[in-house]
Amino acid sequence: MKRDNHVRIIGGRFRSRVLHFPAVPGLRPTADRVRETLFNWIGQDLSGKVCLDLFAGSGALGLEAASRGAARVVMVERERAAFAALQENTAKLGAPNVATVRQDALEFLVGDRERYDLIFLDPPFGSGLISRLLGLAAKRLKEEAKVYLECGSPPALPTGWSIWRQGRAGRVHYQLLERTHHDHESSLPRHL
Repeated sequence: MKRDNHVRIIGGRFRSRVLHFPAVPGLRPTADRVRETLFNWIGQDLSGKVCLDLFAGSGALGLEAASRGAARVVMVERERAAFAALQENTAKLGAPNVATVRQDALEFLVGDRERYDLIFLDPPFGSGLISRLLGLAAKRLKEEAKVYLECGSPPALPTGWSIWRQGRAGRVHYQLLERTHHDHESSLPRHL
C-alpha cells in the first residue's frame, strides 16, 4: 500500500510514533495543535474511558486516546484504503484496546449498543450530517460524556447540546460539546 501521508502521536505511551495513511480525497487528520488543545481540555489521562472515533480516517484521534490510556477505543471508517491503514497502524502500535470497524458512521450508530465517555465526530466538511450524527450519538453517551466535533464552519447545534469549549485553527472549527439534558427513561423503575 502506498503511503503518502503521515501524522505523529503527540502524547501518552505511543508518543512520537508515526501513523502512515493513504492519500484519500477529503481525509485530513486533526492537526497537532488542535489535538493538543483537545487533550488539554479533556485531560491527558483517559484511563478507564471508552471512546468512539467516527470517520476515523488517519486514526489520529482514536489512537491518541488509546495512547493516553483509554480502556477501549472503537474506530469506524468506511473507506477501504484508510481502513486498511488503520488496521495496520493499530497492529504496529500493539494496541489491543482498539477495535476497528469498516462501516458507514450513520449505520454504525444506528446498530451500536455500547455507551461512550467520549465520541470524536469529524465528518467530511460540508456533508450536512452533523445534526443527524448528534441525534444518534446522544443515545450512545454515558452521563457526563463529551462529543468532540470538527467542521469547516460552526454548526447550528440541535436542541439538547451546548458548547463546553471551542476553538479555531485556520479553516477548521472545533468544539467540545455536552448534553444539556439526558434521557433518564432507562434509569426509571418500570411498573408492571
